[in-house]
Amino acid sequence: MVDPEELKALAPVMLREGAVGGSRCLLERPEIAALAVSLKTHHVLQSLIPKDHVAVQCTYFEKSSDRNWLVALHQDLSIPVARRVDAPALRGWSEKEGRLFVQPPREVLEQLIAVRLHVDACGADDGPLRVVPGSHRLGLLTPEATAAVRADRGESTCAASAGDALVMRPLALHASSKAIGTSRRRVLHFVFGPRRLPLGLDWAVANARSQAMA
Repeated sequence: MVDPEELKALAPVMLREGAVGGSRCLLERPEIAALAVSLKTHHVLQSLIPKDHVAVQCTYFEKSSDRNWLVALHQDLSIPVARRVDAPALRGWSEKEGRLFVQPPREVLEQLIAVRLHVDACGADDGPLRVVPGSHRLGLLTPEATAAVRADRGESTCAASAGDALVMRPLALHASSKAIGTSRRRVLHFVFGPRRLPLGLDWAVANARSQAMA
């Protein structure tokens, strides 16, 4: 999908911006924004990402024996926005790394596409993503429903080679275990969404509405 050596060349950018375990703010870096455009127009991915979508976030994750953590089963429900808007349909306001996040209505979340770009190979010992198949079609799930859906549908483990891209819906139930091997698992997690948001919201990324993406 993407040349692994090209991705590894971005390591200084990722490390400079990375907090412990990762950072949500890499899309502000020109190198990462350019990579987002390349993904959007890639001949394999362009049929999976709507033409009018733009890159709205890039999160960097690094998992290794030194920087290790587990992620419980969940859905990604928050988006980065430019400013607070008072509307009953908006909830879960929070601040992360100095950026404002909110949980928008279901119809917004259902439009989002995530592309997880693997800088390194990710095998069974490296804390790979686990996804509950088809769970993105079930809307917003309570903790009780989450457990029931996983019990009913099981999980798929998403191993990857360096340079591979995994495309998923953020509403899909997903989790990952701690790494038990000795390798690094670095991932650039891009989110693409509609150019315009409802309810007076704007994306936090300053150029989201003006990205020249085919």
